[in-house]
Amino acid sequence: MIILGNRDIKALILELAQQQAVEEVLSLVVKSLGTARDSALVRIWLVEPDDSCPTCVDKAICASRGRCLHLKASYGQSRVDGQLWTQTEQSHFCRFPLGYRKVGAIALTNNPLEVSHIEGNEDWIADPAWMKAEGIVSFAGQPLVCRGETIGVIALFSRATLAQGAMEMLRMVADHIAYAITNARLFEISQSITLRKELENAHLREELYEARQFTGIIGESAAIKEIREQIFMVSKTEATVLIQGASGTGKELVAHELHKHSQRKNNPFIKINCAAIPHHLFESEFFGHVKGAFTGAINDRMGFFQIADGGTLFLDEIAEIPLELQGKLLRVLQEGEFRRVGEEKNRHTDIRLIAATNKDLKAAIQKQTFRDDLYYRLQVFPLTVPSLKEREEDIPLLVRHFIRIFCQKNGRSIFDVPEEQMNKLRQYDWPGNIRELQNFVERMVITGRPDQALAYLALCETPQQEKSVHSPRSSFEIPKILTEKQMRQLEKDNMLAALERTNWLIYGNRGAASLLGMKPTTLISRLKSFDLYRLRPNSISTDWPVDPADTN
Repeated sequence: MIILGNRDIKALILELAQQQAVEEVLSLVVKSLGTARDSALVRIWLVEPDDSCPTCVDKAICASRGRCLHLKASYGQSRVDGQLWTQTEQSHFCRFPLGYRKVGAIALTNNPLEVSHIEGNEDWIADPAWMKAEGIVSFAGQPLVCRGETIGVIALFSRATLAQGAMEMLRMVADHIAYAITNARLFEISQSITLRKELENAHLREELYEARQFTGIIGESAAIKEIREQIFMVSKTEATVLIQGASGTGKELVAHELHKHSQRKNNPFIKINCAAIPHHLFESEFFGHVKGAFTGAINDRMGFFQIADGGTLFLDEIAEIPLELQGKLLRVLQEGEFRRVGEEKNRHTDIRLIAATNKDLKAAIQKQTFRDDLYYRLQVFPLTVPSLKEREEDIPLLVRHFIRIFCQKNGRSIFDVPEEQMNKLRQYDWPGNIRELQNFVERMVITGRPDQALAYLALCETPQQEKSVHSPRSSFEIPKILTEKQMRQLEKDNMLAALERTNWLIYGNRGAASLLGMKPTTLISRLKSFDLYRLRPNSISTDWPVDPADTN
């Protein structure tokens, strides 16, 4: 059997040294040897971990549970029908326990095997009919050994008798194959680490850019204080968090704070907008793919679950994930395992998941667009971000915060908004929440005309009566029926809040009556009915302060 000529062997060895991927090494070897004269079939098995051992039909004879031989490359051509043998899966020979049959014995004992003449009726032959039909006369097998470790086996079936020195030549080639595979594996690991670092750095650069602009959760309202308490409570745990809230309320900022205060704060924080991913690419983006898995997959690619390993994965707009992928996402959350597209082995990941949505997931479950088991798995710790209207006392803080940021960004002098204009900002509904407020302030800074921006805002506002008739109820608004006593208490608290905000000023444009939208005499009458006038600080009479701007 002539495997290769001396010139071909030298060319093969030199080319092996240039390969940087295991798949390329294996393909080069089996095609070079498989197309040599008298060669019928060349196959390479590699020793790898296997999670299928509990269900393997050969587990009773397996000498090394958890590790076995996997067929990785195959090349040959039938002389019967001209078929090419390149398949490595769905075959009786795709997996061998160590020590089982001739190939398994080579891997276990680390000894080569030479059968120079095959009769065709030997006990060890698995498919005598194939051997006879293809005219197989001899067999040669060599272990692939690198630094004292057997990493696999190469086997050759020939239609001619083994020539003198064939096994020695095969041994030399096998050594170069083993080292080429090992080097390619190290290169792939290095590439994987480099790629992951590059992707992490890209995400970090984006995060740092945003962090320079908007840091922390701005606000001192009761709603924001409650959010901070919840973040502090859950951030030190590994619990999955589902952040709910209307669009523009700052759900992503809450996710940042959860990661920043967690034990994973020094590891990656990867944020994904699920609505921005095309449906046919979801699985590849989430779990990655191997080269050739589909048209256009020219290289192996890591998915978000692999990039975020050890850190936090933030899935924004999670309701947009296709129903067919939600089951795989649930499996990752429950078992910490996933598979790349086009890959058979399981990979492990250790991530903390934070999800966010502005949709009503319970309604989505009713419409059968969201899995109920995934919903309950996500909602370990639900957290609802309040709308801007629910925390209107924070609006001045946010406005001044954004003014500083955008003035610095655009090279403008920092200014303040007069109280009268600030009150108008507080009275506006802000349907776009903080995002709309942020855009408004940036527009105000760019134009340098706060009054002009406020006039534009007034045009955008819907009359109150029309809003009450036509505006849909927010997904997160909870209807509540109040008793007469509760209504009176609510009215009392509302008036008291207005008085405290205006320093107990009743009259004028900056007075509590104007803020409440009623006449001063009406407000005084109601204050007296609630005995609130007795609470006025430093009060020694029933006269009320008057806005100096209203006196002549």
